[in-house]
Amino acid sequence: MELFGTAGIRGDVAERVTPELALTVGRAVATEARDRAREAGDIDCEVVVARDGRVSGSALAAAAEAGLASGGAAVSRAGQLPTPALAHASQGRYGLMLTASHNPPSDNGIKLFRDGVEFDRGLERAVEERVGAETAAAWDAWTTSERVDTLATYLADVVEYARGVDVGAEDATPGLDGLRVAVDCGNGMAGPATPTVLRELGATVVTLNGNVDGHFPGRGSKPTPETVGDLRAFVADANAGVERPGRDGAGFAFGVAHDGDADRIVVVDADGEVVHEDTVLAVLAERYVRASGAGDPVVVTTPNASGRIDERVRAAGGRVERVRLGAVHEGIDAVRRETADNDDESAADTRVIFAAEPWKHVHTAFGGWIDGVCSAAVIARLVAAHGLDSLRDPVTERPYRKASVACPDDRKTATMDRVTARLPDAFPAASVDTDHGVRLEFSDASWTLVRPSGTEPYVRVYAESDDVDALIEAVRTVVETAVEDATTER
Repeated sequence: MELFGTAGIRGDVAERVTPELALTVGRAVATEARDRAREAGDIDCEVVVARDGRVSGSALAAAAEAGLASGGAAVSRAGQLPTPALAHASQGRYGLMLTASHNPPSDNGIKLFRDGVEFDRGLERAVEERVGAETAAAWDAWTTSERVDTLATYLADVVEYARGVDVGAEDATPGLDGLRVAVDCGNGMAGPATPTVLRELGATVVTLNGNVDGHFPGRGSKPTPETVGDLRAFVADANAGVERPGRDGAGFAFGVAHDGDADRIVVVDADGEVVHEDTVLAVLAERYVRASGAGDPVVVTTPNASGRIDERVRAAGGRVERVRLGAVHEGIDAVRRETADNDDESAADTRVIFAAEPWKHVHTAFGGWIDGVCSAAVIARLVAAHGLDSLRDPVTERPYRKASVACPDDRKTATMDRVTARLPDAFPAASVDTDHGVRLEFSDASWTLVRPSGTEPYVRVYAESDDVDALIEAVRTVVETAVEDATTER
């Protein structure tokens, strides 16, 4: 039974993520946790459960709690939380989050954590096997749940962490000195989190869609340039004619938008334009590398992330490692394992100082989870110290495009086999990486990536180049031919 995608379990609540599924997954998690605790004794058999604001969340949480209790786990009910707050609460124990993140309101999902980190593939597979077996604990091992309040501790820890971040300016203060920020919470779980954190840091915050509502009436739960149109217009209008936006009590220095569970972040500049997600990633990665003090600072990201990240990380003295989409936590762990296994004394100074995929950031000195609230706080401090334009200036923003080529799921393997063989021949001057799809890099810092979608019947094509249209069309032609040949030869 295969349940998990690139970000936990997600789907329609009428057909896929049902109370029955939540109960069986809860029981499976409890059984797996109980057995591991017995074997290793390194983590308590305790599971903290939370949900986002979706209409279906309360019923699914009740079902998951019943499954956990019947599996013998001690259950702590945390109520409604942002996903990063649940991850924070799972340190030293397990965590189960009911959320579909940026999916539509008719969906929900289950995301699992162990000691502040998302389940890796091994743990996910173990849960899948136990779901099929549906093994319950003995009747007298069933547990009762207790209510816990973890949000305040999380918010305080974010504030403390953000105040301590080295923003690279000698005269920077730990606070935001009244910096004006607009925050679009999207009727999601950022509402009780990001505005509170920014205000505690000293910002003046104006919110849009700040109430939690599982119907997402203000906008779609996925923040895109289109769905955050109100935020963009709000910031642009407020800044019209303002000499120093965000200062002197007028306008806004920048805007922030989150998805339904507050693990994603979108940044809007003073003109109301969305800052490219890879530029935001590059800015954060460079700053963390420069501040790290490590001899071999590593930034972990994904194959679809821009070459501008590599450029800025190299300029700061670090290096980039790429892992599959949805698995930055596994990449962090892999680098740490390699360092531990390496007898070379220099390896002791290898550290993952930041990890991210577009829109989603892991602040490794704070925790091992994706955290949009923490990102908002750190970005605000950087903007207060330098200004957003100054942060962006060193980043080379080449044109970037994505495209999708229709490909039935049962032909993806054959198609990718052909793409792997043919794409390097079509671009013989490029360097080739086939670890996570087929990624070609060129001497002028252009690149392209071809990978099969894990959720839809498409092969995805990504490209970044000064002549991006020509590059993506040339790559698309190779992919379309591969799909046709895979179909013909069936």
